[in-house]
Amino acid sequence: MKKYLIVGCGFSGAVVAEQLTKNENCKILVIDERSHIGGNCYSERDPNTNVMVHKYGPHIFNTSNKKVWDYINQFCEMMPFVNRVKTVYDGQIFSMPINLHTINQFFNKNFNPKEAEEFIEKQADKSISEPKNFEEQALKFIGKDLYQAFFYGYTKKQWGCEPKDLPASILKRLPVRFNYEDNYYSNIYQGIPRNGYTEIFRKMLSHPNIEIKLQTKFNESFNIDNFEHIYYTGPIDAFFNYKYGRLGYRTVYFERGEEIGDFQGNAVINYAEENVPYTRVHEHKHFTPWENHEKTIYFKEFSKETGNNDEPYYPKRLEEDLYKLELYLKEVEELKRYTFLGRLATYRYLNMDQVIEEALKIINE
Repeated sequence: MKKYLIVGCGFSGAVVAEQLTKNENCKILVIDERSHIGGNCYSERDPNTNVMVHKYGPHIFNTSNKKVWDYINQFCEMMPFVNRVKTVYDGQIFSMPINLHTINQFFNKNFNPKEAEEFIEKQADKSISEPKNFEEQALKFIGKDLYQAFFYGYTKKQWGCEPKDLPASILKRLPVRFNYEDNYYSNIYQGIPRNGYTEIFRKMLSHPNIEIKLQTKFNESFNIDNFEHIYYTGPIDAFFNYKYGRLGYRTVYFERGEEIGDFQGNAVINYAEENVPYTRVHEHKHFTPWENHEKTIYFKEFSKETGNNDEPYYPKRLEEDLYKLELYLKEVEELKRYTFLGRLATYRYLNMDQVIEEALKIINE
């Protein structure tokens, strides 16, 4: 019987484990440094309010890939959920992404869709043909006023630097809608699991041939002799003991608050201005509108540079990072018994559906 080791218990590792036991007779050991399964998608009931909390920040499952949607629905009851994000700027609350309502409110106009499109076209900076950075990419799409209001301060807080120092690729596309559609996502399938995300991982990893060891670190002292293959989902630079240097990440941390009733009336509200230290506030009872709670819990989210003991969230992928990444990837190519997959192991920002899609593809191949 083949034995496999999976390092990391997020979606990448859990999907691989579930698929391996489904398709062949094998034993699997899943290890994770944390004290729980589920990676950054871990959810739990808050003991004071009984609200289901997304421990590492909001996770709204959304995809246009029916195969991925059908796959995830095997392990949970996915409840319909539309993420309607609001943004606070200059004492007003605006709808995000930028849509017809945002444009009319911000410029104090009463445009119809065609008029709004023509107006934004005039606002856009036509002198920028090939954007060289984040700021130019935004100015090319929406012009100075909307950029300064909704993107400059927020981006500076999120990434810890001037937007013009960020690559244009971070802002690959800028959704501007010339109708009143305020659904944050445009994917076909959108929802949140009725009983939280942790239930999904429990079901994925329930096969008797899967063993889970938590609070277990993978390093050079870990014995891999008995394993046919190792699926690694941890940080790629950590695997090689940072021999080419650390890759740059931003991380987030939260300030918890509790109230009776309703705190902000919405699941997510962004704070665009630079003088507000946090980037957004999420109130988790609004992620489960099918539940009723007398109390509420909310979190102010702050962004900072990732320290040695922080959880990495967003890969910065600046020029020096990509240079180091290439060196690490060359080393990975030499490892015959390993497969590197997932956000940290490939140093890419991936949504949940992309992580699942990649893991399914790797196992099928």
